[in-house]
Amino acid sequence: MKPRFTSLNVSEVEREELPVDVCIVGAGPAGLACAIHLSRLLKEAGDEDRTVLVLDKAEEIGHHSLSGAVMDPKGIAELFPDWKERGFPVLSEVKDDWAEMLRPGGGSLKLKGLLCPPQLRNHGNYMVSLNEVTKWMASEAEEMGVEIYAGFPVAETRFDGESDRVLGVQTRDSGVAKDGSQKGTFEPGMDVSAEVTVFAEGVRGNLAKDLFRRLDVMDGRNPQTYGTGIKEIWQVSPEIGKEMHGKVMHTGGFPLDTKGYGGSWVYGIAEDKISIGFVVGLDHPDARLDPHGLFVKWKQHPKIKRLLEGGKPINYGAKCVPEGGYFSQPRLHGDGFVFVGDTGGFLNAATLKGIHLAIKSGMLAAEGIAKGLASGDTSREGLKSYQDAYESSWARAELHRYRNYRQAFSGGLFAGMLDFAVQMITKGRGLVARRPGHNDHETMEPDARSTTEAPKYNDSDSMDKLSDVYLSGTIHEEDQPAHLLVNDPSICVDRCTEEYGNPCKHFCPAAVYEWPKGRGRGDQRLQLCSLQDVRHHGPIREHRVGRP
Repeated sequence: MKPRFTSLNVSEVEREELPVDVCIVGAGPAGLACAIHLSRLLKEAGDEDRTVLVLDKAEEIGHHSLSGAVMDPKGIAELFPDWKERGFPVLSEVKDDWAEMLRPGGGSLKLKGLLCPPQLRNHGNYMVSLNEVTKWMASEAEEMGVEIYAGFPVAETRFDGESDRVLGVQTRDSGVAKDGSQKGTFEPGMDVSAEVTVFAEGVRGNLAKDLFRRLDVMDGRNPQTYGTGIKEIWQVSPEIGKEMHGKVMHTGGFPLDTKGYGGSWVYGIAEDKISIGFVVGLDHPDARLDPHGLFVKWKQHPKIKRLLEGGKPINYGAKCVPEGGYFSQPRLHGDGFVFVGDTGGFLNAATLKGIHLAIKSGMLAAEGIAKGLASGDTSREGLKSYQDAYESSWARAELHRYRNYRQAFSGGLFAGMLDFAVQMITKGRGLVARRPGHNDHETMEPDARSTTEAPKYNDSDSMDKLSDVYLSGTIHEEDQPAHLLVNDPSICVDRCTEEYGNPCKHFCPAAVYEWPKGRGRGDQRLQLCSLQDVRHHGPIREHRVGRP
């Protein structure tokens, strides 16, 4: 049963204390795989009385996962060798795949068979809906006795002040008004204490960011490099549905220039639906980089536009992906905690796949946690077996194979392609044994050098941001606290405006950042659009806007 909150004392908030053995923050493939495998290991050891709790911010499991992904089955086959017989949800097996280089004038160069880059070949892979996958995994976890609380966003990590040991988490208060006051529906968050806390909250989660700043988990690592992916699900005409069902098409080239890294996909996920998307690296030097704008331009290329004719968009989403690879992964363990999935950098940027790696990371973490619980040592040293197991696993071998992949493109498209060609014959080394990384914002050039032009929108296949955000379908209350925190607003006016032209109004795929027109130089200010302006908004996540 879910805990009942204590009565509210107006002068001092009382919080329910919930002790568990393991608390997993995030019900994605990594967190759920960890819960399932850990529960299995505890039962095998006769330790089934231990409590494994999964917390997720979505009101229902899977609600923050958009359909349409291609999955390498390697991970799920290890978690459940009989995954097919158990009814694991699959949309389609990949029947055909190819890559196309799109030309600005409308043509393309099709690369198929042996000409298709090896990392883009998908023979033996499956198209899945992450929404359905996480629901299925959650059901399997609950049957094994795992406690899963949906609709419980986590506000902060709880520490032992003397040692910085992680003691658990505190869930977010509900019923708080925009001005921070308590509404009549106020309920305080609960304090969850755990021997081990598993951070499976995705890319740059609030809790992980705090740990990265507070602890030494990134010492000796490259900074993480990120990409923003924009995705739509389309219901297409019967002709296009039949043509594309079970097929995977990746594209490069237009609309990106040679300075940036990125690409796109079309997945025929059903007989009447396709998943389309565009990912661009956030280290692109253009201050006016607009991932959603690039997505719109890409859809207007004749090769893509043809697929959308007679169809309609039915869903929209956007997310960041960790592209840095092996050298950008944090240390995966510490005193009382571990990182899994995207939080731990488990994504192969070359293949743009991470579900199998997320599942494997969860399983490896579960094995390390089980050993730590059994020995009574869940300190950094007691959980080190997770890191050791990863370093000898196929997951590490895969990411190490592409360890210099993303960094090679920091010098532009052609330099990256040359280095990647060398990587193919040097087992991932390339021209340099270990390429250094960089923070994405460090590559930004002044606004005066921008060559980006705004896309042209329409109501059929090239919707603007607010129209797309409406399709995301997530509804939040208008009278709730802002989920964005600007550290120093003066930077936005004094430096960002002058040097970079306020890139925040371009890069956000939900049009959250606004600079009202008609204001004089002395009255410029950043305005965060309210949920009254955008009725359907993306999932709440706290962002901090720092120096460009």
